[in-house]
Amino acid sequence: MSGALKSILNNIKQNSVYVAQTSEVQRNEALRSIGEKLWQQRARIFEQNEKDMALAVEQNLPDTLFKRLRFDEAKLKEVLAGIEELISLPDPLERTLLMRELDRGLVLRRISCPIGVIGVIFESRPDALVQIATLCLKSGNCAILKGGSETANTNRILHELIWEAAVESGIDSAYLTLLESRSQIGDLLECEDSVDLLIPRGSNEFVSYIMDHTKIPVMGHAAGVCHVYVDRSADIELALSVVLDAKLQYVVVCNTAETLLVHEDIAGEFLPALSAALAGRELELRGDEKTASIIPCTPATEADYGVEFGDRILAVRVVPSTEEAIRHINRYGSGHTDAILSSDEASVGMFFSLVDSASVMHNCSTRFADGYRYGFGAEVGISTGKLHARGPVGLEGLTTYKYQLRGEGHIVAPYATGEKKFHFRDL
Repeated sequence: MSGALKSILNNIKQNSVYVAQTSEVQRNEALRSIGEKLWQQRARIFEQNEKDMALAVEQNLPDTLFKRLRFDEAKLKEVLAGIEELISLPDPLERTLLMRELDRGLVLRRISCPIGVIGVIFESRPDALVQIATLCLKSGNCAILKGGSETANTNRILHELIWEAAVESGIDSAYLTLLESRSQIGDLLECEDSVDLLIPRGSNEFVSYIMDHTKIPVMGHAAGVCHVYVDRSADIELALSVVLDAKLQYVVVCNTAETLLVHEDIAGEFLPALSAALAGRELELRGDEKTASIIPCTPATEADYGVEFGDRILAVRVVPSTEEAIRHINRYGSGHTDAILSSDEASVGMFFSLVDSASVMHNCSTRFADGYRYGFGAEVGISTGKLHARGPVGLEGLTTYKYQLRGEGHIVAPYATGEKKFHFRDL
C-alpha cells in the first residue's frame, strides 16, 4: 500500500469528527455555496467535459457509455435542483430515535449521527460525483471518491470547485478527497482502519470484486435485474405506458426493467399491443415459447432471465399465475425493484408481501426507484442488502446512531444484587 495514501486516509479519519459536528445551518450554507460556484464556473466544467467526450470518441466507446459521460447545462441544472432539494430536507443528524428512562435520573437516548468516512467508487457519470459529494456533506460525512477514468477531467474540475466552496464556507478540508489512479482502489480496499463504509457503483463483476477483496463494510448491489409483471386484470393502456417507460426511458441504468412477465389470460391481447407500440422503436424482445406463439420475437434461453442487459433488450415470459410470476422474480431477480400492473387488490397484496425486493411497485414504472424521485435528495447508490440501508440510499442511509446515557452518579452494583430494579419507561 502507498504510505502517502494511508497517511491521507488516517488524517481524514481523524478529522471526520469536525465535519460531523458542523451545524445544519453551516452545512446548508456550504451546499448553497457549492451550487453557486458550480453555476458560476460552468464554462470551465463544460470545457473539461468536452475533453472527456473527445477522448471517448477517439476510444470508440459504446453509445450507452458515451451518453453517461455528457455533463452539459441540462445535467448541471439537474444536479443544482438536487442540491436545492437537499437544502430543503430536514437535518438527518442529532435526531432522537429513542428516549427511555431506565431508572429515576438514568435516561438513555439513541441519537442519529454520521457514519464517518465513506468511500464511493462510481461509474462514468460526472453528475454522480456532485450527488455523492453533496449528500455526504448534508449528512456530515467525509467522502473519498474514485470516478471512472473516462471522465477524469470533468471529475477533477467538479471536485476542485465543490471542495473550494465547502472549505470557504468553513467545512473542514478533509471533507472531500478525489482519488485519480486506478492503483489507489487496491490501496483503498486495505484501509479498514480509516474507512467506515464502501459504496461501489459499476458493473456486476466490479461490485463483486470489491465485496470479495476488502474487510471494509460494503453497501451496494451487484446487479439490477428488475421485473414488470402484467397481471390478468391490468389495464392495457396503462400497462403499455408503464412497460415502455420502465424499459426504454433510459436503458443503461440499474432500475430499468429487464424482464417482462405477462399473465397468460391477458397475453393474447397485451403482447400484440406491445408489439404494435414498439413499431419504429428499437427493442429486441427475447421470449419464451408461449410468447413466440403470440408475437414475433427472438427465442429466449434460460440465460436471458436473471440478466441485467443495460441495453435495448427485454426478456419476456408468459406465466400462468401471479404466484408463478412471484416465484420467477424471487428466483431470477436481484432484489432491486419489481412492479405489478394490476386492478386486483388481492394480487397486488400478494405481490407486495411475497416479492423479496428493496422496492416493490404497483401500477408505476420501476424507474421511480431513485433517491431523488423518492425525495431523499438524490442517492449515493442502491442497496439490495437488508442490513443498515435498503433501496435508494439517501440521507438516512448515510447515518447511523449512537447511544447517550445520562445519570446522576448511578452505578451497576445495586442493580446486580437486586437492591435496585430498572423500570424502563419510554419518554
